[in-house]
Formats: sequence, C-alpha cells, structure tokens
Amino acid sequence: MSGELLEGTIGRIVPVDEDARERALAWQDDLTKVPGSLGDLEAFGVQLCAISGQCPPPLPSPGFVGVFEGDHGVQAHHVSPWPQEITYSMGVNLAGGGASVSVLARHAGADYRLYNVGGLKELPEGERIVNCRVAAGTADLSRGPAMTREQATSALEIGVRAALDAVDGGARALAPGELGIGNTTPAAALIAAYTGGSPETVTGRGAGANDEMLARKTRAVAQGLAVNDVASLDALGVLAAVGGLEHAAMAGFVLGGAAARVPVVLDGVIAVSSALAAVALAPEAGGYLFAGHLGAEPGLAVAIEQLGLSPIIRLGMRLGEGSGAALALPVLTAAARIMREMSHFSDGRVSAEQES
Repeated sequence: MSGELLEGTIGRIVPVDEDARERALAWQDDLTKVPGSLGDLEAFGVQLCAISGQCPPPLPSPGFVGVFEGDHGVQAHHVSPWPQEITYSMGVNLAGGGASVSVLARHAGADYRLYNVGGLKELPEGERIVNCRVAAGTADLSRGPAMTREQATSALEIGVRAALDAVDGGARALAPGELGIGNTTPAAALIAAYTGGSPETVTGRGAGANDEMLARKTRAVAQGLAVNDVASLDALGVLAAVGGLEHAAMAGFVLGGAAARVPVVLDGVIAVSSALAAVALAPEAGGYLFAGHLGAEPGLAVAIEQLGLSPIIRLGMRLGEGSGAALALPVLTAAARIMREMSHFSDGRVSAEQES
C-alpha cells in the first residue's frame, strides 16, 4: 500500500463539535433528574453529541468489533507462558463464535470480523475471517525494529479500510480487538514510548506471566526502547519499531472511525496502546475515543490517563480480544438513550423548583 489512504484518512479527521457539546450540557441540565446524578453516563452522552454534532445524539448501535490478529518475534524470549500456536487456534475459535468476544458481541447486538494481519499462519476461509497478512509475524523488537515503516503503513491501512467498510455497512460504533500471543509486550513498549512511562511501570503479567517471565518482559521492553532509540523517532517510526502488526491495524481502525465521526470504544492494554499511536498520528482522533474498561494491566491505567478518558466499566477484566469494549457498548447506547428519551423539566411534566 502507498500510504495515500492513511494520509487521506488523517486529513479528514476533524475536531469534535464543541457547539454540540455546549447544547448537550444544557440539554442534560433540563432532563428530569438531579444534575450529575447519572455520573459518567451523563458525560458519555455529552461526548456522543460532540462526536456526532447532534443533540440528542444518534444511538451508537449497531456496533462492530474488528479483531486483528498478529504474532510477535519477541516471544522468542518467552514473554508469554503460551505457545504461539494458540494465536491460530483462538482465531478459529473466535471466528466460529466460541470466544469471549464472540459471545459479548452477540450480547451487544454487534457484528464482528477477524482480520489476520500478522499471524504466523493463514486462517481457514470463513464468513468472519479476513486473511490480509502483511507478514508472518514481526521481528524481535528487542533487537531492532519489529516492522518496517512500509509494513506498519500497510497494517494501518488495513485497519482504516476495515473501519470504513464497517461504517459503510451500517455500524454506528466501533470496537477494536486483538489476538496474538506475546502482544502485551509490544503494547507496554508503545505505552512507554508514547507516554514516557518506565518499562517497570507499564509492563504487566499479560496472560499469566510469573515473576521470572515478567522480568524478561520488562527487560525486552527496555531493550526495545533503547536499541530502537524511540525518543528520536516520529509517531509512525515508534509504531514500526516496537509495535505489532495488529497494533498498527488497530490504530488504523481508530483513525478510520474518527474520520467517519463515529465513537470508538477501546478494550484493554493492547487497544489503548494502539490508540496512543493513532492519536500521535492524528491528535484530533482522541475526541472520538471511549475507554471500555479499566482492567488489571498497569499500562492500561497509564494510557487511559494520557488519553484523558474515564473507563465505562471496572470489572477487573484482562482477557483482551475486544471483550471489555464489547461489554461496554450497551452502556454507551444507554447514555444516548438517556439523552434521547428522558423527559425535560421544560416540558412541564415535572417541576424543577425545590420546596422551601
């Protein structure tokens, strides 16, 4: 891919509508409730108005969960307790409807697809599988760049196209998800690079790393940041140096959603690390983001704070796949319904005057 789609998509991303936000705040104050009594649900509704430019906002449903698969050369250091073959088998399971995100997407009334952007193996053909491999996994980020800039750009554009196709097909909210053994290691490296956090602060246990494995992960992250001299790189260079092919595709998915002016609900540490890359490439994309949940990985909280988001749910989840984002989608729809369906004090049905 030439990069023209990526460049054009970034060029179409505009700031969210601040006039609509002001109208939404006044609208919220007129709803038949104590101001602030619905907590973050009110803020989410206001943000939906700013994203859409409408008050009340359109419903952010149906949703679409785009799951991006990749494998990682850094797994040579055994940063995950699971063999890389699990990436393939979980992909087959997800596409067949048996993964957590498959169940939760159905629960949310959302469609989903699996995009094999960087798995070691091709997946079998299927209705919910898109084989679009840029490469069979990445190189070892602790020894040099995980990807070339061209590979990162190609993966970004796969994500952009997936988002635009989903919106063209009727999706009104997007949720990026992922599959890939070892992918919390590049996620930690991306979070450290884009936020300035230390490897020790942002690297977690992922899918069950013990103390020795966590130490190896942390060293790999630190080595990757140093050997690639990430402080000297631009946003795309950082993504190529220490990210994964699925991270790049997820970043493109975020950019495509922002360009289409639909909300993008993030999942866990891999999704937020990808969102940091997207915002580094196009700062205005940050206004279209929601944090689906706050889970156990330490880098997740660091990235959410950097993005200025408030988690929709807090259930201690750490599975990935897009599961937390899928679970959060109905809550975001509820926020829109509050804006659209509650009565107003100005309707005269309920008095807003306090009794003396």
